Amino acid sequence: MIRVGVFGAAGRMGATVSAAVSEASDLELVCAVDPAAAGRSLDEVASIRGSGLVIAPEPRAATEAGAEVVVDFTVAKAARANLSWCAEHGVHVVCGTTGLVASDLEAIRQWFSHKANAILAPNFSIGAALMMRCAELCAPFVLGAEVVELHHDKKRDAPSGTSLETIRRMQAARDAANGGAWAADPTEKEVLAGARGATSETGVHVHSVRLPGLVAHQEVLFGLLGETLSIRHDSLDRASFMPGVLLAVRRVGELEGLTLGLADLLGL
Repeated sequence: MIRVGVFGAAGRMGATVSAAVSEASDLELVCAVDPAAAGRSLDEVASIRGSGLVIAPEPRAATEAGAEVVVDFTVAKAARANLSWCAEHGVHVVCGTTGLVASDLEAIRQWFSHKANAILAPNFSIGAALMMRCAELCAPFVLGAEVVELHHDKKRDAPSGTSLETIRRMQAARDAANGGAWAADPTEKEVLAGARGATSETGVHVHSVRLPGLVAHQEVLFGLLGETLSIRHDSLDRASFMPGVLLAVRRVGELEGLTLGLADLLGL
């Protein structure tokens, strides 16, 4: 039985994670942390039964409860403090918080090189992991690529972490195969500023859509001579992220240091 804590327990993802952990026969939910909901019943906030937990305001609740693994779905500023605290106290972390930058990852890699391990992923959907792998395989063989990511209207960051990780992996695969530069953008005039979306450092355009009714969706569009190829993934419910989160919770103790994404866990 793995003892698990959830940081950001009152948020949409945190509440879903709390419910999934409480339903898993090999996991035990032992603490919930969220300063915005401190003192409230987790059962009420997460719509679960029988946890008996009161949401705590600070990370130290994890060690007080004997948590072996913490799942963090918060915001970047909180995650930096949470992960540092967990590493110092020997608690493994599974983190799905987005907005962390390259300097954060380097710091996290150093933190989790001694007492504890961490798995960070911009998207815990197994389907999204497969989508990224497919995009990675295609990248060396096409002329151009653009990414369209679509999320719910409460998402705070744009572009999404998933789209940026997809582009990073595509570029790494293209570089390894000496695929050369992407096709040049033919646009000479933007009638409306931003019409071509954002442009990554390597020239791949990414477009962010934010609308009510969406959850998490991404389409990678590839252009070749006289043909196109599209790879699309749709998460229709936050439950889609739970198999990946629980897999990471079960495996983080055996994967030394920092692991990025689900690829290694899935053998991709």
